[in-house]
Amino acid sequence: MSGQTRKKIQKKLKIRGYSLKMDGLEEILLFVNRFPDAEDEAVDLLLDQLDHRSLKSSIIDKEAVHQVVSLLLEAEAAEECPTSDSYIRVIDAFLVPKFQYDPIKKHFFQHSGSLPIHGEASAKAALYRDRFLLLFQRVSRDQHFNKLAFDIDDETSQNCQLSPIQSLIGQRGTRWVMGVISQLEDGHFYLEDLTAAVEIDFSKAISFSLIACHICSYIHSISLNFFFFKRITMQRSSLFRLITVTKQKIVVFFDSQYKITTGFLTENTIIVAEGEMHSEGIFQVITCGFPPLEDRDKSLKVLSGHDFFGGGTLTKEETLRLADLEKRAVNEMFVILSNIWLDDEQVMEKLETVLNGFESVEIVPSLFVFMGNFCSRPCNLSFHSFLSLRLQFGKLGQMIEAHPRLKAQSRFLFIPGPDDAGSSTVLPRCALPKYLTEELQKHVPNAIFSSNPCRIKFGTQEIVFFRHDLLYKMRRSCLIPPSTEETDDLFEHLVATITHQSHLCPLPLFVQPIIWNYDHCLHLYPTPHTIILGDRSEQKAFKYTGITCFNPGSFSDDSTFVAYRPCTQEVEFSAL
Repeated sequence: MSGQTRKKIQKKLKIRGYSLKMDGLEEILLFVNRFPDAEDEAVDLLLDQLDHRSLKSSIIDKEAVHQVVSLLLEAEAAEECPTSDSYIRVIDAFLVPKFQYDPIKKHFFQHSGSLPIHGEASAKAALYRDRFLLLFQRVSRDQHFNKLAFDIDDETSQNCQLSPIQSLIGQRGTRWVMGVISQLEDGHFYLEDLTAAVEIDFSKAISFSLIACHICSYIHSISLNFFFFKRITMQRSSLFRLITVTKQKIVVFFDSQYKITTGFLTENTIIVAEGEMHSEGIFQVITCGFPPLEDRDKSLKVLSGHDFFGGGTLTKEETLRLADLEKRAVNEMFVILSNIWLDDEQVMEKLETVLNGFESVEIVPSLFVFMGNFCSRPCNLSFHSFLSLRLQFGKLGQMIEAHPRLKAQSRFLFIPGPDDAGSSTVLPRCALPKYLTEELQKHVPNAIFSSNPCRIKFGTQEIVFFRHDLLYKMRRSCLIPPSTEETDDLFEHLVATITHQSHLCPLPLFVQPIIWNYDHCLHLYPTPHTIILGDRSEQKAFKYTGITCFNPGSFSDDSTFVAYRPCTQEVEFSAL
């Protein structure tokens, strides 16, 4: 019987164009033997799953088969007895696939081969090119930047056609351009795209504070569905013509009214700008802002099934099954704490109070997320207490082990902070060194140590965790003070910036270094369902264009943390 089954499996694989190694055949036989009454169906199901995977070769080995078999058995177990493990998947940043956009063929293709940590000089240029093309292909589909085929009257048209920067030479009148803000010379800012770079002048960029008293009543009646400083067509009036220029204020001369929206404008951010080319070769910016956002569902339709998030592509049946599990997982809860100083006795006592509280509840949380820093002092070259820190992780493991319900039913995820032990401070950061964590793992075998940033797939939902003191750095790097027209909440400015830039850390590389070949790990495209920004600033939550964003606060500073229910995307602020 076994010989007939072997021949049957080999024949089916050959028909589909696969070759089979011996260890792969043995792995398939182990799977098929689980279903003695449905061998053909089991083989066909396994082969269907292999067809949906991005295989490096047509030669099937044990590893490729094992991955598919694990997913199938996991799905079978989830249907019989759904557990949190069946629909919660942690994804390390270094395992996120890399996709690049081809502007000629107008589609994404997946990068093949390995990515070295120490990239060549060309990798740095590719970093900026990939960021620009990612946003450019998104903007090109926006209705406000699609020029109509029979658009005759330019004055009444609401469409803004983007011009390449190279085409600005010799042109008159205002033009819309898109590019990266760069400081190619000290004190001189340029706007770059793939064709050229042009020096820009922000001296006539608008300052809402000077005109708010005149237009406040009018501006609130306007609803804008995209994020940049959109001109509102209206009759010319001397009331809106500003002619005062000071060194402290940024002032504009304009005849039409503009709306300023939220966000931090820093070097290396990508903007859409309207302006006019001067004879000196300087592009005078009239108004500028971030590229408009795109609805997640619209982005997914364009991606043709590509897995940008890293959780694996799902069939329609799997998507429906996971969506049904999500609806039933009303009691699932994530407890998220940031800045847990293991060398501080008071912090450890407060943490034990938190664990005691959740140990006694009827349904314990499915996941605890502990984000760094895990030490009150930076673990840099002057730090010589690694043995002590290792023992403190061991004490944390003993504390968790003393809560049997949490140890048995909850999972524990550890994400390093910016000052934790590691090879360097560049992003993305690797998981905590095994030397520090192996004592903890002896007590808590199901502990997970992942990268920073880190991604979680909860059913069909995509959740991103990022531990970085980003708000402080963004404020220091601002070229123009953020507008207070829509909000004066700096966290909302931060959320708007990273979502419209589709990047977790759009800071200059000299402010926050990034591994050039792994910049794609920080992309936020398509937009995820939830973004958790671990920052030392106060607790905040903000739902922006359907994206739930929140900061759990600093547990060591003010004993704050968050209980998050992914089923309803409900954020519960907590504190001791």
